[in-house]
Amino acid sequence: MKDLLFKRFIQLIMVAWGVGTLTFILMRSLPGDMAYRLAASRYGQDNFDSSTAELIRHELKLDQSAWSAYFSWLGDLLQLNLGNSMVSDLPVMDTLSHMLGHSLLLAGVGMIIAILLAFPLGLWAAKYGGWADRLTLLFSTSVRALPVFVIGVLLILVFSLELELLPVAGFGTPAHLILPSLALAISLAAVSSRIIRNEAKRVFNSSFFEFAQIKGLSTRKAFQRHGWRNLLVPVIAFFAIQLITVVEGVVMIESLFSWPGIGHGLAHAIFARDIPIIQGAALLMGIMFVVLNTLVDIISYYLDPRIKQEFSE
Repeated sequence: MKDLLFKRFIQLIMVAWGVGTLTFILMRSLPGDMAYRLAASRYGQDNFDSSTAELIRHELKLDQSAWSAYFSWLGDLLQLNLGNSMVSDLPVMDTLSHMLGHSLLLAGVGMIIAILLAFPLGLWAAKYGGWADRLTLLFSTSVRALPVFVIGVLLILVFSLELELLPVAGFGTPAHLILPSLALAISLAAVSSRIIRNEAKRVFNSSFFEFAQIKGLSTRKAFQRHGWRNLLVPVIAFFAIQLITVVEGVVMIESLFSWPGIGHGLAHAIFARDIPIIQGAALLMGIMFVVLNTLVDIISYYLDPRIKQEFSE
């Protein structure tokens, strides 16, 4: 376990440095004058002139060389100081911590709904096969072919505009959470259900499962005692891979539904050229990805004795 945590810690450091550096390079490579874009974001498109832009350039040290700015940012990062927003002048850490809670709420509810959808569909297809398997395959391929924001638009058209049951966008009540989390969950469940189906079918056809039934256990008892653990290890590993889809989906879903999370804030910061917010949001997403993968590794470590043996050797 110590070796596993140490490897993840080194990965965390490398991800933080790599994501931050890449974001810095990409933002510096964007065309246009950053000082003018920030002045427009602060005061409005028609409420500033060139002297205002020059004051902002001097105030935010945008006239520094790229190397000076990079090493200044790197020094602040080592002190866990992400700086202040170039638009609002609020601390980046405070802004991101406010957004993070909303993003985690959306991602958590979306993952729970995805699990509640994927496991019944996958087990149903594995147990009965035939038309049930073909029907779930049709659902999976059809949904997976659609980008997550298209699923969101379809849900808005049906439940908000046509049936008028749920709000189109915004935040404030539990009803505002339903459509964005459902859009994210449907996208995740489309592929997860097929992985669960494949692994459940492997368990049902395995020799240890057949032997459990020969001993007199019913299919349900045999699956509860011997099937679940063998099913969960590869499924949990796949959910770790799907965390990339979660991060990608959260960015698009938050922008579509005006959900006040990191993805929504990141989109606004990119348009405003608010570099500290962009770097902080990208950095936080990278760190979240490593932390969540570490949690998945720990769960797999306790579920699968072979992983314990691998790290003990």
